[in-house]
Amino acid sequence: MPRLSILDRYILREFLWGTLAAVVVLLVIFTGSTFADVVNKVATGRLPGGVMFTVLGLNLVNTLQALLPMAMFLGMLLALGRMYRDSEMHVLSASGFGPRGLLKPAAIFGIGSGIVVALVALWLGPLAARASNAEVEQANRSVIAAGLEPGRFTSLAGRGGILFANTVSPDGTRLGKLFVESEREGKDGEVGISVIVAERGDLFHEGSEDNRFIALHDGHRYDIRLDQDNWRLMKFRRNDIALSPPANGDGDDDPDGLRTTASLIGDDDPSARAELQWRIAIPFGPLVLAMLALPMARQGPRSSPVGRILIAVLAYLIIMNLMNLARILITSGKLAAPIGMWWVLLPVFVGAVWVFARQYAARKPRTAGAAP
Repeated sequence: MPRLSILDRYILREFLWGTLAAVVVLLVIFTGSTFADVVNKVATGRLPGGVMFTVLGLNLVNTLQALLPMAMFLGMLLALGRMYRDSEMHVLSASGFGPRGLLKPAAIFGIGSGIVVALVALWLGPLAARASNAEVEQANRSVIAAGLEPGRFTSLAGRGGILFANTVSPDGTRLGKLFVESEREGKDGEVGISVIVAERGDLFHEGSEDNRFIALHDGHRYDIRLDQDNWRLMKFRRNDIALSPPANGDGDDDPDGLRTTASLIGDDDPSARAELQWRIAIPFGPLVLAMLALPMARQGPRSSPVGRILIAVLAYLIIMNLMNLARILITSGKLAAPIGMWWVLLPVFVGAVWVFARQYAARKPRTAGAAP
């Protein structure tokens, strides 16, 4: 393997610093959006509050497969744009280091970034997703994770109402001296209040969604209609209530995203094939974006980098949306799995090579026109 020259190391160092700066900015943006999504799930009862920050951190690990290629793309544009604006590229060209000398450090940086993204997409991302799912499932087995504390009134997110428990066992599965209040509107439009008191309660799970329920034992239930004096009192040995049931149809379930890459290989299910094609294609994104950054970074000494950064973000979003479209088409069976996302990546790479070659191609001298 040939040794890197001083200029190669200098350009790679500029790429690295630019990428680190982009990672910091994008991490703040991705953290904000992911945090908002996690908080929304906690507020609606789909996620226990006790594991909020753990799930946030694990979800950020999984988003690295989308964050890192974009950060690398912007980092290269920032580094090369600065070199063009400071006339460093013109000095290097005059010294015999032409723009084609950028191909070597760009390829090294793109391949290195692709290896990191492959590590995340093929192994670390699914591992983090499974760990996040396991944390949620474990937390859902305890009412403590739902925010219930002994001696305090707790809102039952996702179903409405208030729950009070005098005592809670250390594992959060047994409760003593319970009080539950909820409101509901009848078919006739009248609002009723239901009040339940019980000596004890036990947490249990039922159904494929692993929903949580509390079994209330030895208590009374009062059904009260507002603006009426006909109350109803019932005595029970056991009465079950749902505790923060998950919302239906939120579209967050992605079982194939939790599977290992090895388990996806050979699976004929279209969704599994789409997930496998995504994990295979996404590591090649940095190499394609590295080639695309070379022609996009060329600018004059006094040009503003803002316009090119906006164009780069738009180009990245278009590429990612087309890859997601290919993923949907494979899942629905409208696109053959071997085609995958290559119909998106290959034309972009070939187009970037063609534009880069055209930018620095030798121009034919102009012929002088005939004298009048």
